[in-house]
Amino acid sequence: MAAEATPLFAVLAREIRADGPIGLDRYMALCLGHPQHGYYVTRDPFGRGGDFVTAPEISQMFGELIGAWAAAVLSMMPPGERPCLVELGPGRGTLMADALRAIRAAGAGFDLHLVETSPSLRRIQAERLTDAAPTFHDSVASLPDAPLLVIANEFFDALPARQFVRTGHGWCERRVGLTAEGDALAFGLDPEPDPRLTAEAPEGAVLTLPSQGLTVLRDLGRRLVAKGGALLVIDYGGDRLGFGDTFQAVAGHRYADPLSRPGEADLTLHVDFGALARAAVAEGMAVHGPATQRDFLLSLGLAARAERLKARATPDQARAIEAAALRLTDPDPRGMGALFKVLCTSHPALGPLPALPPPP
Repeated sequence: MAAEATPLFAVLAREIRADGPIGLDRYMALCLGHPQHGYYVTRDPFGRGGDFVTAPEISQMFGELIGAWAAAVLSMMPPGERPCLVELGPGRGTLMADALRAIRAAGAGFDLHLVETSPSLRRIQAERLTDAAPTFHDSVASLPDAPLLVIANEFFDALPARQFVRTGHGWCERRVGLTAEGDALAFGLDPEPDPRLTAEAPEGAVLTLPSQGLTVLRDLGRRLVAKGGALLVIDYGGDRLGFGDTFQAVAGHRYADPLSRPGEADLTLHVDFGALARAAVAEGMAVHGPATQRDFLLSLGLAARAERLKARATPDQARAIEAAALRLTDPDPRGMGALFKVLCTSHPALGPLPALPPPP
């Protein structure tokens, strides 16, 4: 389908005609966050009625276990200044609503802060989490100068990144431009390579630099080192991504052409956990993991929690609980249990954290 079918195409075409092809980071930023036509600004994409289902939508057990983990970490933080519990990209507030039950049961004290740019999702979150009186932020830059416990579930995969392709004369940045007819979008390359990139790779190899993800990680890292706390990242990806193109679009629970309907599909990239870990170490943080989501959830007691829920469930409910637990921990290479990883960065004095490998 021609890209003109979406309102955002006209915006993109004007910019490209005026200033030339744009980087992948700019394209992702406009498609996902344009103030009138951005994907997350105009819709609720979560759940069966949306475009994709996240772990908190699969089962309440996910959020409850994250809450139990958060309560344990809050109890490890030094007494004194009141900490902030922060979620980045809270979706419909499902994870936090489930997590709060476990955190409150443990008696932990905190102030809730949510980093969310979508007005429609903010309304859903505010209604769902009204008892916790959340404070909203457009970015991590406005978070309080206080100890932070930050949760980021499927957040870093949607942050704009840059891509480069190896050519015969070096690494050239991938750009999004217009076809010769001007009626659709197309990928192209900068004519001149970036002299700062010197990695050896065969021609055609694709290198992804998680530019905005590293910016967010470094900002949070400076705060955590100065004031204390931790950042928990749960997302799909790996710690040794190497070369390859993982840029993809999802609409209606199916993969789509990422250039065909700008603003009407979710755009993501696999998270480079190795790059995040290296940036965290450079900022002075301790790094725990990454571990697979399967190992993390089972270490937190998912199996026992599922059995307790099944004990007071109807047969149909029990089967649904079992199916959800299996889906969250599926060890197949493309299953959630293996594909999704868990990484935590923290203040060095915090020590070992529950269900995660200790820092090296």
